[in-house]
Amino acid sequence: MSDSSLDHYAHYQALKLRRHPQGILEIIMGAKGGAPGKLSTADERLHRELADIWRDVDTDPDTRVVLIRGEGKGFSGGGDLALVQQMADDFQVRARVWREARDLVYNLINCNKPVVSAMHGAAVGAGLVAGLLADVSIAARDARIIDGHTRLGVAAGDHAAIVWPLLCGMAKAKYYLLLCEAVSGEEAERIGLVSLCVDEAELISKAFEVAGKLANGSQTAIRWTKYALNNWLRLAGPSFDTSLALEFMGFAGPDVREGIQSLRERRPPNFGLDSPF
Repeated sequence: MSDSSLDHYAHYQALKLRRHPQGILEIIMGAKGGAPGKLSTADERLHRELADIWRDVDTDPDTRVVLIRGEGKGFSGGGDLALVQQMADDFQVRARVWREARDLVYNLINCNKPVVSAMHGAAVGAGLVAGLLADVSIAARDARIIDGHTRLGVAAGDHAAIVWPLLCGMAKAKYYLLLCEAVSGEEAERIGLVSLCVDEAELISKAFEVAGKLANGSQTAIRWTKYALNNWLRLAGPSFDTSLALEFMGFAGPDVREGIQSLRERRPPNFGLDSPF
């Protein structure tokens, strides 16, 4: 980043950052190597940066509001399969990524600046955490929101337990999380999973419109309202901690290996019928 106004974020490489008038900071999740038509996947660096960025936003005096979006084919892909394989094979990697996954959720909840997300195409994985924990979440009508954990063979842990039941109710949360069903942006708005849905052509302009209103409002009033409302999420902290622990326990088990292999081979997984439970 050559812009001196972004010196606060000089160490970020996987995330692109742009400043806009009114104190709006745009965070862009781009595909690896800037490949057109590809999805941003959470490799080792992007996963770490998504966890850390919210602490830096919190202390950035020049930022009033954040707009986070994806670049190219969609908002975000799932975890990079090479990283997922390392998590299955290496305890040290698993422990490090668990800490980052925990920090991503809590750092975003505790960030005092309001966050707007603009989701198009596929919204999966670590990026989806930011997309749904944003204070105002906006989805394109044909966006496809997917929590892919059970398809991979691990518990839905990285944000689902802390926010899905609160947003769309327990019945809908269980249906989509247990079955790993995709939710369109239009359906997500209908059930309360996102704040708004718009046509994809209007997505970015609508997100900037909302961000501008937040940037022009009373910063103390907006930030303190966010803090108070997010106590609902803090109350769900024990449920989140449990779900995250169970997710990462699953990375040490046999099902995730079948999940990884089936994704590589582009076929349905065959988890078998044997279970210790």
